[in-house]
Amino acid sequence: MPDHIAAVLFDMDGTLVETEQHWGTALFALARRLGGELSAAAREATVGTTVRASMGVLYADLGLDRGEEELQADAGWVMDTVAELLAADVPWRPGARELIAELRAAAVPTALVTTTPRRLADLVIAQLERAFPDVPPFDLTVCGDEVPARKPDPAPYLQAAAALGVDPADCVVVEDSAAGVAAGLAAGAAVLGVPSLQPLTPAPGLVLRDTLAGVGLDGLAGVLAGRDAVDAPA
Repeated sequence: MPDHIAAVLFDMDGTLVETEQHWGTALFALARRLGGELSAAAREATVGTTVRASMGVLYADLGLDRGEEELQADAGWVMDTVAELLAADVPWRPGARELIAELRAAAVPTALVTTTPRRLADLVIAQLERAFPDVPPFDLTVCGDEVPARKPDPAPYLQAAAALGVDPADCVVVEDSAAGVAAGLAAGAAVLGVPSLQPLTPAPGLVLRDTLAGVGLDGLAGVLAGRDAVDAPA
């Protein structure tokens, strides 16, 4: 193992920015349009999943049976609603901006790896980039419609690591959702979990923090070193 982090791979919604609630707003509104009310448990189950998966959770929660054409229409309505919200408001999560700034100053490669489709992710990425006029915040961005499989499959993180030319085992993934944590661990990375709307279960290779505030490069190196200690032979 190297004595430094090869790259840091960030999730987006709920991890770097307070946008996860926009998806909730859209899903709750869609449920009401369909004549029901989405439960809190069902909303929690949609965190970190694809729009299609979220539609399945919503339909099951409301006891609805809708066909593919209706699903596509509902998913389109949700994405249009989220796009409007993203264009207006993308606040940083505590400590996220400062962590990225430290990584960029130290020339540590970074990637954004999100389940959000490119057309929506770009609305957020453009706002994040304005906070870093001199050095872009990410060397690479990977969106949910650009991968062969989505989180919790490791494919998005494996694709990002390959594009950066690094071994995922030498990377730290930063995530807020169970699906994202599972993807990062399955890719072989060390994972820093900072839950937002969904509790995270402790697991080997996962370090949990309440917030990114105060987390710097040394802290991420500790996440990688801690994973190595967990994985080392007894």
